Amino acid sequence: MKEFSFLVSSEQAKMRLDLLLAEYAVSNNLGLSRTNIQKLIASGKVFLNSSPVNKPHHRVFLSEEVRFILPEKEKSEILPEQISLDVVYEDDDLAVINKQAGLVVHPAPGNREHTLVNALLGRFAFLSDVNKNRPGIIHRLDKGTSGLLVVAKNNDSHLKLAKQFAGHSIERKYIAIVTGIVEFDEDVIEAPIGRHPLKRKDMAVSFLENTRYAKTHYRTLKRGNNFSLLELRPFTGRTHQLRVHLAFLGHPILGDTKYGKGSTFSRMALHAQDIGFIHPSTGKFMRFSSKIPLEFQEFIKNNF
Repeated sequence: MKEFSFLVSSEQAKMRLDLLLAEYAVSNNLGLSRTNIQKLIASGKVFLNSSPVNKPHHRVFLSEEVRFILPEKEKSEILPEQISLDVVYEDDDLAVINKQAGLVVHPAPGNREHTLVNALLGRFAFLSDVNKNRPGIIHRLDKGTSGLLVVAKNNDSHLKLAKQFAGHSIERKYIAIVTGIVEFDEDVIEAPIGRHPLKRKDMAVSFLENTRYAKTHYRTLKRGNNFSLLELRPFTGRTHQLRVHLAFLGHPILGDTKYGKGSTFSRMALHAQDIGFIHPSTGKFMRFSSKIPLEFQEFIKNNF
């Protein structure tokens, strides 16, 4: 358990308590989201002049003492494993991983082992624990997708990077091989995505209620023998977005057995090739690229 306290300054007077604590958390690299702070307030762990306050919108006054208690964090039950990782970049705040196809990103019920998270716990001494069941994980790639993924090594970095993802400012580029000859050289797919009405584990383009806006830009790089090589830039980040949008277009990704018809290709032909973001500590823009996998190169050589 950790305890923090400070006095309200003239600049902070009349601020909402939750906003004041959020500002303090950022300034002191505590890695607390506004939701975390509101939970602290609601649970009676925030005090003004020694009296508990349980209303996030409470206004503070000059020279009041603000004190709050952070309980001990629950330890993850996920076990570290020695799984080979391709670490493209690493510093004290983050790491960039080139994930191999076939590796699940995080554990789920019935699948607690042999995931990227198990590998991260075996490789890094520190990872963010904003979500104790997904340490370090800010975003994900599907099991069959290879390529670049950013991992947070502390909560402050996690929250700052997550904010960039939420604001759609992260630059991402994917390479995909799809079935059929794509008609346009480039276009934008804007079609909302929600749960499939019958297959509840699947997603689908739908114009009914409970869907979310989704937008993908694509560019046709090459056309071959009933296949097309595409560059994809997702503006939003919905579950299975690229796979669903391309299937909706009539050109499912090669090897996608969920949204396509499957194929003899050894895997799903989707690779996260580039990623760019603002470093959470330095404020500098960083961009990383990875090579197109060998199985892609071989297929393109023989079919384009």
